[in-house]
Amino acid sequence: MTITVKKETLDSLDTYRRMPELVWPVPFILPHWLKSWWSVFSEGSGLYLSALYADDKVIGIAPLRLKDKTAMFIGDPDVCDYVDFIAVPGREEEFCRALLDNLQKDHIGVLEMKDVRPDSMVIKNMVTAAKARGLEVVTTQNAVNVEMELPSDWELYLESLSTKQRHEARRKLRRLQESGNIEYHYIEESAAVPEAMDTFFKMFVESRRDKAEFLTKQREIFFKNMTSNMADAGLLKLGVLSLDGKLVAQLICFDYNNCVYLYNSGYEPDYVSLSVGMLSKTMAIKDAIEKGKKTFDFLKGAETYKFHLGGKEVPLYSCTISL
Repeated sequence: MTITVKKETLDSLDTYRRMPELVWPVPFILPHWLKSWWSVFSEGSGLYLSALYADDKVIGIAPLRLKDKTAMFIGDPDVCDYVDFIAVPGREEEFCRALLDNLQKDHIGVLEMKDVRPDSMVIKNMVTAAKARGLEVVTTQNAVNVEMELPSDWELYLESLSTKQRHEARRKLRRLQESGNIEYHYIEESAAVPEAMDTFFKMFVESRRDKAEFLTKQREIFFKNMTSNMADAGLLKLGVLSLDGKLVAQLICFDYNNCVYLYNSGYEPDYVSLSVGMLSKTMAIKDAIEKGKKTFDFLKGAETYKFHLGGKEVPLYSCTISL
C-alpha cells in the first residue's frame, strides 16, 4: 500500500466536503468555518493542511497549522469549541499512523490538540497510534462540554427535568406569554445575516460584562465572517425571540448532523425580569424537538443554566504528542 500526502488549500477543501466517504464529525472543522478563522486569526501561523491517500483513495484530512515547529488544529479555544480530524470510517487508525509518519518526516516537534472530545479520533485513535510507537503523550482534561439527547416530544423533555426546573420552565413560559405576543423564529437567509448580527452584537455586549470584554474588534470581524459563511453553507440558524414585535433575545445556532449547536446568545437587559435569555434557549430546544433533532449541544462551558435545561457534562481534553 502506498501512502500519499497532498498539501491542500482552504479553497481545495470544498472538493473534499462533497466526498460522501469522508466524515466531518463537528462543525468547527468545516471549510466555511476554517476559512472564517484563518482570514482573521492566522497571523504567525503557517498552513499545514493535508489530505492523506492510500493507493490513490483518500482516507482522511488533517486541518492543521504550524507555529514554531508545533502542529495544531486550525482554530483556537476562544472561538472553536472542539475539533477533530476528518476520515473515512474504518480508516482512522491507518490515517493516524500515516499522519504521524508525515509529521516526523517534516521534522515537526510537537502535535498539540486542544479541546477534543472523548469520542474523537484524537482520543480513540491518535493517542493509541502515538503510544504504539513509543512517543510521549500527555492528555489532560481542560474543559467541559454540555449537551443532551433529545426526546421525541416536548412534554417528555419537560418530564425529564427535575421537579424544580420543570416548574420553573413552565412558570417562566407562562409569565412571558401573559406579557404579550411572543414569537420565536430563525433567520437563515444569507442576505439577512449582516443586519441581524448588528442587532446581536448590541445585545451581546449589553447582556453581560464578560461578553462585552470578550468581543474585541478582531472577534467581531470573525463573528461576521463566520455567520455569513455558515449561512452560505446552510448551517446557520439565528434564533430570534420577540415580544409584541420587539426583539428581546437572539441566539447563534448551527444545525449540523441532526444536532443543534448553541454557539452564543444575547438579550435586551430591560427584559431580564422576564428571563428572555433563558427562555430563548428553551424555545430553541422546543424547536429542535419538534423538528426531530437528536441532540442539543450547549457547547463548551459549565454555565449553570445548561444543567437546569437538562444538559449533561462531557469532558474535553488537551492532548500533546512529542514527535
